[in-house]
Amino acid sequence: MVHPYMRQSHHAQEGIQSAEEISQKTIDLLERLHAIVIGPGLGRDSLMQDTAAHIIEAAKARGMPMVVDADGLFLVQNRPSIIKDYVKAILTPNKAEFARLCKTMQIDPQDGDELEVCAKLARAFGGVTIIQKGPKDYISNGKQTFICELEGGLKRSGGQGDTLTGSLGTFLAWTRAYRERIWNHDNSLSDSELISLSAFGAAAVTRYCSRVAYEKKGRALQASDLSVEVGNAFKYLFETENPKL
Repeated sequence: MVHPYMRQSHHAQEGIQSAEEISQKTIDLLERLHAIVIGPGLGRDSLMQDTAAHIIEAAKARGMPMVVDADGLFLVQNRPSIIKDYVKAILTPNKAEFARLCKTMQIDPQDGDELEVCAKLARAFGGVTIIQKGPKDYISNGKQTFICELEGGLKRSGGQGDTLTGSLGTFLAWTRAYRERIWNHDNSLSDSELISLSAFGAAAVTRYCSRVAYEKKGRALQASDLSVEVGNAFKYLFETENPKL
């Protein structure tokens, strides 16, 4: 369902709505949601950035898991306190976005290998999980660090990160279902383990989709080609015994 609640800045300039008014419509929906994604399609307009900030604060107050990507990372870059110490958040920067976040948090991206720098950035944000996208995906909350190096495709297409973001949102929603014991299990996983597993699982799904889509489409691959592979990726990675990775 699409709820057209986000407005462009000219509406505010005409005195129609403020960021508080716009955000409240979305905030009212939060009780119905398990997790949220902030950033894709947001834009860098000041009104939209302010609106997203209000929604993030409301989601934090409710203890909701969240993914921050794309222009949501621009918001975090300029207002790091909005996400600092919120350990149920996952940031998904590419190389350029990662460098900008490092600059904001006064971390030298050249001071150590990629694994170490990713962990440093996560610690600087107070335990927020970072997925540094690249030829290998580095995943860290500052205490535990993983590398997802499943084979991906040989082409990067604009919008491809949305597969990661959407998969993350789904896995994070399932962490609440896990806590509510919608299915039978021993409830042995901690919150930090659930977040880390969500991050690794989503990275694995995305890399699988990228590889399979590239095998089919080659250099003609578009980001939308990854979406149709998500179901097969999940089945192969998580429902197949001993998948060949």
